[in-house]
Amino acid sequence: MLKVGLTGGIGAGKSEVSRRLAAHGAVIVDSDRIAREAVEPGTAGLAAVVAEFGPEVLAPDGSLDRPRLGSVVFADAGRLAALNAIVHPLVRARSAELEAAAAPDAVVVHDVPLLVENGLAPLYDLVVVVDAREETRLDRLVRLRGMAPEEARARMAAQATREQRLAAADIVIPNDGPVAELEARVDEVWAGLCARAAEGRRET
Repeated sequence: MLKVGLTGGIGAGKSEVSRRLAAHGAVIVDSDRIAREAVEPGTAGLAAVVAEFGPEVLAPDGSLDRPRLGSVVFADAGRLAALNAIVHPLVRARSAELEAAAAPDAVVVHDVPLLVENGLAPLYDLVVVVDAREETRLDRLVRLRGMAPEEARARMAAQATREQRLAAADIVIPNDGPVAELEARVDEVWAGLCARAAEGRRET
């Protein structure tokens, strides 16, 4: 099994790379999706969040009111740490389960937006960074996601710098150009990952 960490700044195109790797046959472990599932109605995770933050973070239907919770935690580092202390262990446990369920010869790609910020690079055999210039990312966030420019800049500034991500990278996938260029680079990276996984099998 080859364990790959995939990350990239907001607007860089990480999700598109993840989709293409999945199409090639990678086992994708999506941290954001797992984090959402961990606090769905009826879960121990949601119960823990309510115990910590109060019933006002619930929507009328009993689900988590994410905007309300976000307004609490992103304005207060201590409250954010409290939320992370609940959610992160649940994400780690579920990620480990999904990884363990993969075939021994699988390429398992952990899609982790805050991989660099949380110092997770040592958990993986390789770190793949999807990279784009700041102006490219800003344009995508404004034009494709409908963000106001100041909101987009704030979201970008809250993450690791481009230099920090590149310093953690074993493989870089540039994504400033057309989709065809991205697809060609992902295809090339996938071939390399498969070769690395096969090499590992021969060594065991």
